[in-house]
Amino acid sequence: MNTVMITGSSSGYGLETARFFLAQGWNVIATMRKPNQEVLPASERLRIIALDVTNEESIAAALEASGPIDVLVNNAGIGVVGAFEATPMSHVRKVFETNTFGVMAMTQAVLPMFRAQNSGVVVNVTSSVTLAPMPLAAAYTASKQAIEGFTGSLAHELSEFNIRAKLVEPGYAPTTRFSQNSGINIDDLIPEAYQAFAQPIFAAFATPALTTKESDVAEAVWAAANDTSGQLRFPAGPDAVALARAS
Repeated sequence: MNTVMITGSSSGYGLETARFFLAQGWNVIATMRKPNQEVLPASERLRIIALDVTNEESIAAALEASGPIDVLVNNAGIGVVGAFEATPMSHVRKVFETNTFGVMAMTQAVLPMFRAQNSGVVVNVTSSVTLAPMPLAAAYTASKQAIEGFTGSLAHELSEFNIRAKLVEPGYAPTTRFSQNSGINIDDLIPEAYQAFAQPIFAAFATPALTTKESDVAEAVWAAANDTSGQLRFPAGPDAVALARAS
């Protein structure tokens, strides 16, 4: 029976992906910064483990506790919305620590296990902003674009060891916590000079023509984890699919 480890499983895409893999009969290791046993149904095939992807000691402890895994889903991420001019570099670094360096650190830590097994899949969850960058999300977009390039390069160098690297690109999901997870107040990042520009953009976010459901992302992660072709990118949600076709 296959085992998947999913980062950022306390809510949103990660939580739904954990539910989906459990429903398919897999063993699931759901990781969270603050483990909450109540977010997922009790199962003999489920383990919930503490993990902070920005902390190397936490990563090592989580992988030691997990034992062998077949698939790593790098889902943990935070967002920041605002004018880049008004975004402190401390906020930018915070986004990169989780979205970029956290993904790289998790991947680097798991690769020796995958090489020893001569098998494994790394699924990195990015965003449809890598297909069509949106305004007021420059730092977030940059952090996800970095992982797109990272994963594409990684796929080449790992193929020799029967290890696959894949990308899942979710579209816009109004129900996800996005910037709430960062602890950054959006109001602080839209100065007066940008208000007229930002208002119609936020209005469009409030009533999008197409949106992505959490189940769309879970299904895309499942497809990526089980894909044995050379396909690298898996857009998730009708809006992301439309953007991918147009790009």
